[in-house]
Amino acid sequence: MDGVGIGAGDEGDAVWLARTPTLDALRKKSAYQTLHAHGLSVGLPSDGDMGNSEVGHNALGAGRVFDQGAKRVNLAIESGEIFRGAAWRQCVAQVAQSGEPLHLMGLLSDGNVHSHIDHVFAMLRQAHADGVAAVRVHVLLDGRDVPETSALQYVDALELELRQLREAGRDYWVASGGGRMTTTMDRYEADWSMVERGWNAHVLGTARPFPDVRSAVETFREETPGIGDQFLPDFTIVDEDGTARGPIRDGAAVVFFNFRGDRAIEITRALSEPGFDRFGPRPDVFFAGMMQYDGDLHLPEHFLVTPPDIDHTLGELLAADGVTQWACSETQKFGHVTYFWNGNRSGAFDEKLERYEEIGSENLPFEQRPWMRAAEITDATLAALKSGSFRHLRINYANGDMVGHTGHRDATVLAVETVDLQLARLLPVIERLQGAIVVTADHGNADEMYELDKKTGAFLHRTDGSLKARTSHTLNAVPCHVWAPGRTLEPAAENTLGLSSLAATVLQLLGRAAPSEYAPSLLKAG
Repeated sequence: MDGVGIGAGDEGDAVWLARTPTLDALRKKSAYQTLHAHGLSVGLPSDGDMGNSEVGHNALGAGRVFDQGAKRVNLAIESGEIFRGAAWRQCVAQVAQSGEPLHLMGLLSDGNVHSHIDHVFAMLRQAHADGVAAVRVHVLLDGRDVPETSALQYVDALELELRQLREAGRDYWVASGGGRMTTTMDRYEADWSMVERGWNAHVLGTARPFPDVRSAVETFREETPGIGDQFLPDFTIVDEDGTARGPIRDGAAVVFFNFRGDRAIEITRALSEPGFDRFGPRPDVFFAGMMQYDGDLHLPEHFLVTPPDIDHTLGELLAADGVTQWACSETQKFGHVTYFWNGNRSGAFDEKLERYEEIGSENLPFEQRPWMRAAEITDATLAALKSGSFRHLRINYANGDMVGHTGHRDATVLAVETVDLQLARLLPVIERLQGAIVVTADHGNADEMYELDKKTGAFLHRTDGSLKARTSHTLNAVPCHVWAPGRTLEPAAENTLGLSSLAATVLQLLGRAAPSEYAPSLLKAG
């Protein structure tokens, strides 16, 4: 249940507000406990860091915790390793030879899910130290992993940094941008038009012109009252004579500074894949990612920080043991039950034993379709169960997360109720087949739909008096129900278990021993 955490049970908790008779009944008859799904429990730098779907599914499938993107980048910056590496050195050499700017592109916030603004500052300062004369920054505005209208605090901090570097003699400017859900950061090829808008803004410099980012944000907010940062249109920054300040041209170097891969792959392909011409001729640039976003496809070829090497995942172990597997979700989360679950690995471990089924997502605002494709996922799951062809099946209902990110509380309540309804369809079939089911979540989101004052705990309000929507993930624990009809299961006594304990639990339910390095099962032995 993507994004379904355990909230405070107040008017901002869409999970608590939702009518969930299936989950309520399941809790009474299952081995129930709560799991940590954020911070150190999923390999992030601190327990103040929200979990996310990428690291959550890595932990679920890997059976133990690996240092994840943000933590690995922090360590590489602290040690200087990132700037001693071949990719960074080649970026610097490229622009020194061509005279073109170094372009930095990515999500501008401190959400620490896809990126962190401190990493941008570190690269700007290092570029200055390395003698890079010109830098252009292409900013994707967040409002999803951070408060919904917080963009200008990050923009102002960036502009201050750039101004100080210009005063030191550098030609460093913001060149373009847009909201993350309109521009550049598509995933799983759900909407290539997002990438095309980014291409027009970043590469061609033909998006709507503005003299600076603040002007763009304030204009868009005035034109569309209530719009969140994530939905702001694309824009290009121009100088006094209307010329785009930083189009990406032949000879440039480009660093995409997001460390998370799912929303980075398409722009990576557009700027680095030989023969890619979906948007017209590709400029001849040196492209590097903050990390390698797909190890199997080697995308990108050049990257600044080595990603975690995740091996011996649950899927790999089951395939090696001849266990048949099936995985399914809609497009928005299909990569999470396949690629991320399998340790950042594309494709099946054994195509004879595994089948992955993707249900196409609708290209509509999620708050308008809070049920999304949950029913179709259930249809496919029931067919797979009844076929008798698979021993292990895993699915992801994206509703709690994707609708939760919109900030629409009432739609999110419907999203949670949708998931509960689909579970009601699954449980009787599990019982008839004498199987077992584990129902959990990868992180919280729907459980906290309004922003809270960190000091008082009271809800924050907009200037018009309405409650301020929260669109980001939460630090809350997530529920975990383990039910095997006809069998008595007892939860483990531990109260500090995390998502990584699910893999050993699945192996126990399948009658198999978990590797010694795996986190302990959620169940007592026996």
